[in-house]
Amino acid sequence: MAKQDDKQNTLTIDGTGYNVADLSENAQNQVLNLRVTDQEIEQLQRQLAIHQTARRAYAQALSDELPKGKN
Repeated sequence: MAKQDDKQNTLTIDGTGYNVADLSENAQNQVLNLRVTDQEIEQLQRQLAIHQTARRAYAQALSDELPKGKN
């Protein structure tokens, strides 16, 4: 599993730290790809949370509009 530290210049993979500047150009590109992908996943998770909250509100609004006591 890859973990980036706050400085963005090192990367920890499976417990081993790497200085990104010391990696090959291809490896640095893969680090960039990981970072961009992680950012996109975070954005999608935020959007999902917004949609789930809206869905709950819509479901509650529907429930409030349904006739009571009739089955």
